[in-house]
Amino acid sequence: MSDGAGMRWRHRLALAVVAVAGGVLAARAVELEVFERDFLVREGEARHLRTVTVAAHRGMILDRNGEPLAVSTPVPSVWAEPAALLADEAAMVRVARTLGLDARRLRRELDARRGREFHYLRRHVTPETAERVLALGAPGVGIRREYRRYYPAGEVAAHVVGVTDVDDVGQEGIELAYDGWLRGRPGAKRVVRDRLGRPVADVELVRPPQPGRDLHLTLDRRIQYLAYRELKAAVQAERAAAGAAVVLDARSGEVLALAVQPSYNPNNRAAWDPARRRNRALTDPIEPGSTIKPFTLAAALESGRFRATSVIDTSPGRLRVGDLTVHDLRDYGAIDLATVLIQSSNVGAAAVALALPAERLWAVFDRVGFGRPTGSGFPGEAAGTLRDWRTWREVEQATLGYGYGLAVTPLQLARAYAAIAAGGMLPPVRLVQEAEAPPPARALPYRVALELRSMLEGVVARGTGRRAAVPGYRVAGKTGTVRKVGPGGYLEDRYRALFVGMAPASRPRLVVAVMIDDPRGESYYGGEVAAPVFARIMAGALRLLDVPPDALPAGTQVAALGRSEP
Repeated sequence: MSDGAGMRWRHRLALAVVAVAGGVLAARAVELEVFERDFLVREGEARHLRTVTVAAHRGMILDRNGEPLAVSTPVPSVWAEPAALLADEAAMVRVARTLGLDARRLRRELDARRGREFHYLRRHVTPETAERVLALGAPGVGIRREYRRYYPAGEVAAHVVGVTDVDDVGQEGIELAYDGWLRGRPGAKRVVRDRLGRPVADVELVRPPQPGRDLHLTLDRRIQYLAYRELKAAVQAERAAAGAAVVLDARSGEVLALAVQPSYNPNNRAAWDPARRRNRALTDPIEPGSTIKPFTLAAALESGRFRATSVIDTSPGRLRVGDLTVHDLRDYGAIDLATVLIQSSNVGAAAVALALPAERLWAVFDRVGFGRPTGSGFPGEAAGTLRDWRTWREVEQATLGYGYGLAVTPLQLARAYAAIAAGGMLPPVRLVQEAEAPPPARALPYRVALELRSMLEGVVARGTGRRAAVPGYRVAGKTGTVRKVGPGGYLEDRYRALFVGMAPASRPRLVVAVMIDDPRGESYYGGEVAAPVFARIMAGALRLLDVPPDALPAGTQVAALGRSEP
């Protein structure tokens, strides 16, 4: 073959190769553009676009006057794509150091999640920490905005408001009970990622976040602070194990304050102690002791067999019932029903209880709400204990008359006294203003409620409750001193001190119940330990609500200082 012919052949071969290659490329281009376009678009987006969650704002919890008790504030959280960050050992170490994490532990966590695209490194960091992490330029590391719950009232309202977890989901208290109401619905958006896997720009809002709804409690933050302050001071002064205080609106049953000791700071998750998070006012039933006696006498007055002036012989200061001997502090002799309350005679109360049909006594206890939850809606609220009257033995009926053998919560006790305050109508208990409340129910005859209120005034005026007096106001209430139960039965030197009362007694506006558990000071009697706490809480609450006095000397002029009593 001549040189010219060879040149022409090679030229044609080269053209053929180029043509074939061009054809292959064109065919491939057509295939990619037409047949595999959707697949390639998806793959490209997967590498450069990401759908991320947009956190939703949780609704606020407010007191009755609109003061915040729980709010959510946006905070940054640091996350990473495990495989991307593991690919740069030095960057991973720098990130761990900046976040205060152990690098070896972080490496193990990331390695265990290598196949995932998202893993939180540290949640709820400060803005300054988030900026330092981003400045490191670590591959696959980004910042996500979340919300953290803050509680302005701190430990003061912790047992009512409750807490959320790190995901802003309710765990206790109102936060748990109304989680569905408060919790928002997260949104979603698509973002562009840079070569290091970090979101750099928003592309599309796929679904807008829906914020949660605000919730108004019946609490008055001012009265809550007052009750908490006085309760805490008393528990500390008496070296007591615990305490609880409840303030109810006697007319509506709304809880204006509910304080518990010991408490905890809901803003400091690291220091949470489960034992301190129990709401003892609603979840821990106790034997009520002598605070039950007004309801024993209510059954007696309702029966028609007794009047306030009916005489009970308590001599010689003790009463034998089966294997039990009921004792009084001294021999009160022959006393009327009012004096049974004023002197808190166990013998008198037991004698009255035994003189009544068991079913009648049980019926009064049942109608004032003992043995069932108050309907507050608080998670974990206890029902207490009230056994069926058919199972009572004589000794049980006697001890029930003065408050042993049944168990109630401080909230149940406060509500029962509210029935006395409200002319015999048992109000529904409310913690949340948005909650629907049933109408009040008749628990006691109107006449009986007025007679009891008059007798309870005598307890404060000249009986065991003198230290519950509030200057300028008529106060009605009852003391209680209860022996605690241990592994072997009732303990000889461990008590609970109680006082429950109402004011102004002429037209009660508030009911306050105070319980001090295991006081270790100079006294353990309800009239000495709990009554003064009641007096300070009641005096302050009446002043805050501008409730007019009803026991001023004749001719005294009272000036209106603010809101008048509705």
